Amino acid sequence: MSEPDKRRSIRSFVRREGRITPAQQRALKDLWPRYGFEVGEALLDFAVIFGRHAPVILEIGFGNGDALVAEAAAHPEYNNIGIEVHRPGIGNLLRKLESSELKNVRVMLADAKEVLAAQVPEASLSGVHLFFPDPWPKKRHHKRRLVQSDFAALVMRKLVPGGYVHFATDWKDYAEHMVSVLSRTLGLVEVSVHDEFKAMMASRGQTRYEQRGRKLGNQIWDLVFQRTI
Repeated sequence: MSEPDKRRSIRSFVRREGRITPAQQRALKDLWPRYGFEVGEALLDFAVIFGRHAPVILEIGFGNGDALVAEAAAHPEYNNIGIEVHRPGIGNLLRKLESSELKNVRVMLADAKEVLAAQVPEASLSGVHLFFPDPWPKKRHHKRRLVQSDFAALVMRKLVPGGYVHFATDWKDYAEHMVSVLSRTLGLVEVSVHDEFKAMMASRGQTRYEQRGRKLGNQIWDLVFQRTI
């Protein structure tokens, strides 16, 4: 990817890639042509990307891909797109896709907010998942949190009517912030208490970050809001 434009909005992430293992590097080289697709300027045609028509779920910041693989395996009737900015995590996901032989996942190395704004068609996503994003816990860094009013409004527009957002965090302050932002977003209504979505939350695959948080005794907050207009 090109160097960030200084005029762009505040980033919600920092590129801390660390070391890429030989296995991850091989996956990026050999498996990217099968599962990955590049950032561009044209609107994405999901039917062409997946070779079929099916509801599309977008996961933002999938980490090592654990939750994304679990979702794709449990629901083969959905197409899944994962967007991540860290190449080691993408390499891990590509290896998992190869070993599991899943055919309903595609991957992007990109800033998800930019992809949503420029390439995802309006009213085209059945669901958006954001699991354990960087909470930016220091108050002076709260402006860097991904879930802000402009992001929530953008996501709402990309959902089909009846589509949902499913966010999860183990930071109480961020959970409260998410509820406040999403509740003020025109067209989104919280449905976390509905049986359909309670079952979905209960069956969600755990990320590595979540597993670490649970071992520390952290409470987990799952939030689901649905587009109603």
